[in-house]
Amino acid sequence: MGKTCWDLRWCQSAADGTLDCASFPLLTTPSLRTAMTSLTRTRTCFFVYCFLSSLELPVTSQTVVQAAQANSAGSQVITASLQEDEYASFHAENPAWKFNHIAVDYRNGNVYLGAVNRIYKLSPSLEVQVSHETGPDEDNRKCYPPRIVQPCSEPLSLTNNVNKMLLMDYRENRLLACGSLYQGICKLLRLDDLFKLGEPFHKKEHYLSGVNESGSVFGVIVSYGNASPDMLFIATAVDGKPEYFPTISSRKLARNSEEDGMFAYVFHDEFVASMIKIPSDTFTVIPDFDIYYIYGFASGNFVYFLTLQPEMGNGPTTGSSTGREQVYTSKIVRLCKADTAFNSYVEVPIGCISGNVEYRLLEAAYLSKAGAILARSLDVEPDDDVLFTIFSKGQKRRPRQASQDSALCVFSLRKINEKIKERLQSCYKGEGTLDLAWLKVKDIPCSSALLTIDDDFVAWT
Repeated sequence: MGKTCWDLRWCQSAADGTLDCASFPLLTTPSLRTAMTSLTRTRTCFFVYCFLSSLELPVTSQTVVQAAQANSAGSQVITASLQEDEYASFHAENPAWKFNHIAVDYRNGNVYLGAVNRIYKLSPSLEVQVSHETGPDEDNRKCYPPRIVQPCSEPLSLTNNVNKMLLMDYRENRLLACGSLYQGICKLLRLDDLFKLGEPFHKKEHYLSGVNESGSVFGVIVSYGNASPDMLFIATAVDGKPEYFPTISSRKLARNSEEDGMFAYVFHDEFVASMIKIPSDTFTVIPDFDIYYIYGFASGNFVYFLTLQPEMGNGPTTGSSTGREQVYTSKIVRLCKADTAFNSYVEVPIGCISGNVEYRLLEAAYLSKAGAILARSLDVEPDDDVLFTIFSKGQKRRPRQASQDSALCVFSLRKINEKIKERLQSCYKGEGTLDLAWLKVKDIPCSSALLTIDDDFVAWT
């Protein structure tokens, strides 16, 4: 089995477009099972990257990293480490077509880039294999659904398609690519050649996210074995359209990419569905309230999302909260994979403190295995899941670019689940409140109930 692992690096792009990197070998671990994770901001970024192959591969196919924006003009570059002190780069063909998302096929090292108006397939050494055009096209953000279903009276203009989500569906050998055009239409592309297998658009459920901003949508694919189709848990900012888009939902991921039931809710009847919407009453308290989803993953029986959301105030406000300091809270959300009614939804605050300084604004996250060295430091097993997070200082703004005051914080997922269990146990003893003010619009006291809360407990009142 071939292994090549690198350490954590802090990199900053210099004026000439090169990268100045400082290494932090403390987090070097041979058990990271991904080609990369990068936390991209305007001029700075963190890298945690490693590739663990199941085959003996040449060194040129073992690591991919994403660099920060190369210069103030907005051009972007992705860089691959071929071997020590040797790199390959791929630049955007248009400086305005920024790279939004990256996915790496762990089986062969191929790189998939979601950019403005393009989806790229690159070799492990970053040579272009296929380019798939996604835009621009005539559109208007007020048109819903797109004019191919019904006419739109709003004026149309040539609009860029910003890639908002890029997911590998290994089971069906396809790529799920969702953009900003037409209220969030998604394409299903064949991994081999980016041939379009399907582009569902006939039903309301086919539109997963209407938000125009990249970085506010996250999806997690959950498999249940060969007998059942996979599920897609999708979490998105609603961008002022809560009547159209649930903030979190579970969808059917049909094996046939052209099936009409693609993205249908896993469960839906007259009263209950596999989704949660932001209540209209929430917007009377914070008119521009939204939940921003930074990262998501599945582990064990649960699906998790890391969010950044405004704290609910003590009373209603008028007008937009823009222009005043809004306090934000970072939270980790957990749902049971098998819960079709979302009764298991629970969220708890997450953050870290270093030297009496609080870091509460989540910027990025990544899940990996602890590995032997880090496991000893965290008092966990080497195969335990560990959550690497980047937080910036304070709570008074939503980060738009990397902060100079940032911290790398590492959490054991097992210990996070222990804290969630303690929270559930205390609430079912009648202690405290539900801590779901945005969903209930008010603090609701916990009620006593004679229930046994174990590690797999999923019900919530």
